[in-house]
Amino acid sequence: MASLKSFASDGLTGEPVIPGDKSISHRALMLGASAVGETKIRGLLEAGDIMATAGALRLLGAEIERSEGDPPIWRVWGRGTGGLAEPSTVLDLGNAGTGARLLMGLLASHPFTSVLTGDASLRARPMKRVIDPLIRMGANFTARQGGRLPVTVNGTDQLLPGHEILQVASAQVKSAILLAGLNTNGKTTVVEPRPSRDHTELLLRHFGAEIEMIDEADGRRRITITGYPELKGAEVTVPADISSAAFPMVGALLVPGSKVMLRRVGINPLRSGLLQTLEEMGGKIEISSSQDQGGEAYADLAVEHGPLSGVTVPAGRAPSMIDEYPILAMAAACADGPTRFEGVGELRVKESDRLSAIAEGLEACGVRVEEGEDSLVIHGIGAAPKGGALVQSKLDHRIAMSFLMLGAATVEPISIDDDEPIGTSYPGFVDMMNGIGARIETGEAAS
Repeated sequence: MASLKSFASDGLTGEPVIPGDKSISHRALMLGASAVGETKIRGLLEAGDIMATAGALRLLGAEIERSEGDPPIWRVWGRGTGGLAEPSTVLDLGNAGTGARLLMGLLASHPFTSVLTGDASLRARPMKRVIDPLIRMGANFTARQGGRLPVTVNGTDQLLPGHEILQVASAQVKSAILLAGLNTNGKTTVVEPRPSRDHTELLLRHFGAEIEMIDEADGRRRITITGYPELKGAEVTVPADISSAAFPMVGALLVPGSKVMLRRVGINPLRSGLLQTLEEMGGKIEISSSQDQGGEAYADLAVEHGPLSGVTVPAGRAPSMIDEYPILAMAAACADGPTRFEGVGELRVKESDRLSAIAEGLEACGVRVEEGEDSLVIHGIGAAPKGGALVQSKLDHRIAMSFLMLGAATVEPISIDDDEPIGTSYPGFVDMMNGIGARIETGEAAS
């Protein structure tokens, strides 16, 4: 691993190529492996997390190949609902929290034993909230204290249909339950306190599952899937990942002289909280060429530098932008006045404790921050912070990339200690950013 240092940019300009959506890429591979026939996926994210999911599915009997092209086509020959095979070895998901949690749901309804593990960061993340509802459906799990990896899944094809009322909106928990319901007799229902990202539901419908989504009067959403569908291979076009587009987007807003065009970015309404927040802050973002594919909306985004103002981001918006808080914090650091994040306790159980990582990094760069258990207040001064810090990435790719973007605007350069986590979600990030005007350089190799 090596450190990276980000120097002030003279302006970010151009049309960077944004990689495919990570959430959709995981799900497209899993549903392709659970379908009958061939699935073709265009725009799949070719990053460490997705390759870990593909590797696990190959060990479970799916045939997955990459064909050259622009973009390349990934072909998956599935085994049908409930047709995955017992793996011959441990399934190593690397840093892929989504891959691990969703696979637990898929494997819960298969009558064999499998073991899931991951890297140091993933092994530290809690899995109990996914495991518990699957146990109630009839699967059996053995895990480390707190439900942490490695986890042994003792699945069964005699699961009972679940009816789970979630206390916290979580796309991963919801998706694990729905995937378990695929190979379960009857109807499995998940009730969310408010809607979380619905990529799983949209793709299940695209592959032929019978799934119903009902928005209730009190703001809750009820999702019901009917078991034993015959999923059929499908064609999937993965839009550009809004979570990845967020980095050049915020970079362009912060660096004077910047103007970038981001093409075919996914703008699913349940993922676009960052866009709404940046527009409330006064960000110059123009949305055009909106289209739809397989139920997923995408559009072109033109982003231009301009002043930002602090805002309050309500707790109800968190599910639609949970991965974007680190990069939004960089925008808040440069905004005029305080920005308050509410209801963000979920950030404490991501790849790192992101609330603490954001607070520590910004304070080291000269920004005043108030950290609460479930909130964060960032006091922007309406100008670029001093910077000049070495930020600990804590094995978290989003923390690393966010502070590199802040370094493009700060008075003094910002360094991050470890570049390796970036490859899990955004391979080629440094080359892409430097290609539009960033100045990110490799430092001395870290031990």
